[in-house]
Amino acid sequence: MKILVTGGSGFIGGNFVRYILRNTAWHVINVDALTYAAISPIQYEEYDDRYIFYKSDIGDGYINNILDAHQPDYIINFAAETHVDNSINDPHSFVKTNVLSTYNFICSVQEYYKKNGHVRFLHVSTDEVYGQLNYDDPAFTEKSPYAPNSPYSATKASSDHLVRAFHHTYGLPAIITNCSNNYGPYQHTEKLIPKIISNALQNKPVPIYGTGLNIRDWLYVEDHCEALYNVLINGKIGGKYNIGGKTEVTNLFVATAILSLLNKPLELINFVEDRKGHDFRYAINTSHIEKELGWYPKHTFGIGLQKTIEWYLENGL
Repeated sequence: MKILVTGGSGFIGGNFVRYILRNTAWHVINVDALTYAAISPIQYEEYDDRYIFYKSDIGDGYINNILDAHQPDYIINFAAETHVDNSINDPHSFVKTNVLSTYNFICSVQEYYKKNGHVRFLHVSTDEVYGQLNYDDPAFTEKSPYAPNSPYSATKASSDHLVRAFHHTYGLPAIITNCSNNYGPYQHTEKLIPKIISNALQNKPVPIYGTGLNIRDWLYVEDHCEALYNVLINGKIGGKYNIGGKTEVTNLFVATAILSLLNKPLELINFVEDRKGHDFRYAINTSHIEKELGWYPKHTFGIGLQKTIEWYLENGL
């Protein structure tokens, strides 16, 4: 089997590439533009006969050559700009990558499918497309309406809608997943958990937006990769699956937990001006993927956080 992974040098994509190489005999074709947040270079010497890398933008027409040359059985799309703060400061780049380039890529996948008649396409998205929840609201389900509140989530919502429309109109064999906040090895230090770890290790102030009471559901990246593989193989074409970690905690709790594990003083916590349009709470209802595919997250937040900290201590930031 062959799988084309776009954005396979990013945080989640890179972990997924490792998951596939370690747990299957598949061949992996990784296409990544190697933007600032990419993990570059990634070496897989022990898998050289099953791994190939192309530096390319998914919206570039060259993707058609890659598809024709390798004839993948599966395609999974991680390629995206993802950092909310950056989307607030520069929404244009998010529209370019998450909407325009993704549209071009979907068209390429559709043309490939028309010529070959077989492929399964999985588009990886975020729970932020659903907007925000109040404290007592039920968690997001696959039927929750879209209500994105940031340029990032709005562009991801746009790409979700394009994938769905191409499935409905043209028969593109696509599946969409929406995940909660990921954490684990190889994450860029602009994101909350590695930023806290990095600053704490350097005894620098740990910036926390507002009061720190905003709530997120946290998903260990290895659990996410396992879920994605399950959906890719067994998910219903045209279906949609929410993937969460069953761990709703405040940002302040996350900071406190990391500082405690590192034996650093809580006085390092520094409350800063809140993010513009900061969503209060995200929460994922995972009952659909549990019932249909039998997937459950394996890592508690405590275990996942400990493994994450150990990885950064061993590998640097």
